[in-house]
Amino acid sequence: MTSPDSRTRAARRADASPARRERPAHARPARRHNIGKVVALTLVGVFAFTGTAAGALYYKLDHNIETVDLEALTDESVRPPTAEPDPEDPNGGVALNILLIGSDARNGENAAIGGEAGGMRSDTTMVMHVSADRTRVEVVSIPRDSLVALPSCETTNGTVSAKSNAMFNSAFAAGWDTGGDIESAVSCTRSAVESLTNVRMDGFMVVDFTGFEKMVDAIGGVPLYLDSEINSPMADLYLPAGQQTLNGQQALGLARARKGEGLDGSDLKRIDRQQDLLNAMASTVLSKNLLTDTPALIQFLNSATSSLTVSNEFSSITDLAGLALSLKGVSMDSIVFETVPIMDAPSDKNRVVWTSAAEDVWASMAADVPIPQSETASSTGIQTPGAAEAAETADAPADGTAVVVP
Repeated sequence: MTSPDSRTRAARRADASPARRERPAHARPARRHNIGKVVALTLVGVFAFTGTAAGALYYKLDHNIETVDLEALTDESVRPPTAEPDPEDPNGGVALNILLIGSDARNGENAAIGGEAGGMRSDTTMVMHVSADRTRVEVVSIPRDSLVALPSCETTNGTVSAKSNAMFNSAFAAGWDTGGDIESAVSCTRSAVESLTNVRMDGFMVVDFTGFEKMVDAIGGVPLYLDSEINSPMADLYLPAGQQTLNGQQALGLARARKGEGLDGSDLKRIDRQQDLLNAMASTVLSKNLLTDTPALIQFLNSATSSLTVSNEFSSITDLAGLALSLKGVSMDSIVFETVPIMDAPSDKNRVVWTSAAEDVWASMAADVPIPQSETASSTGIQTPGAAEAAETADAPADGTAVVVP
């Protein structure tokens, strides 16, 4: 991620102070974007509601959110144990692990974006850890091409058998194909994540194609600087080099694209671009001061809530507001994007497997201590708002896109 007149963030950070936390070999580099802005963005919406008497609007936004209850599909005997809450404050003093899923539905409005197709898939899966003291947020991405052992899982229409050496994202697909609903798809994905990490998921959120696109359009687009042009016919995407503002369709295309000119086909770099876009969206929203622009705020919140499918824990505006408010003390330096440590799969160069260092990441998350970090870094060729300034003072390496090996 470079600007026309500056070195890459990777190069700048390579010269930074060596006083960094050590991280296991093979780990993907931490990405200390200004993701604290995401927290602030959520708070903007919360405070807007508390300052208005918009009962009808609140009702509409609250009912935009689709809720999924997995209780009937859950066998608690095989799930990792849950932390014991503070009896004096059930909502505080306990770490939270939230499963984040980007869905690739190919029907309805989504068909116009990704093309008509049966079933539903998920190419984006992240685990967000919120520390018990609410001072840290760590987001760990799981590459869809990871070859893993998937456990059996229950759906609304029968059981999906366990599989060995399967692509991680096939858990979501198998759940959908067997059960035919989002409950089944999320249930199988959650079972897979908990089995592979031994970390209990305390809730989940699913975002679809159209929701992401509409959110970008609602804020008037996302400004980015590209080092070189990108041309991906498969994603219906062409972006020239240089400074530009992406509309919703272009931003979604950049988030989805893997193959074409300016791209290397890597799912790992695509993960990095998705994280860059989240940062750019948050920066754009805050720069527009939506709190004082009620129509724009309503449009954005309507787009955001309409795209969400969530667990019972986050089933209302009030629940989401409570989570946001609990994070108000988190600093930007304490919010990190990560990718589970991986290496090329010996059986298939187009797939990856988790290294033993992944165990350290998940064990740290389960113990609610900072996850290890790496020194490795490279660039995605995208400059996002505020990235250059952040790179000058950051104490951790920048975006990493190289596949790591032992």
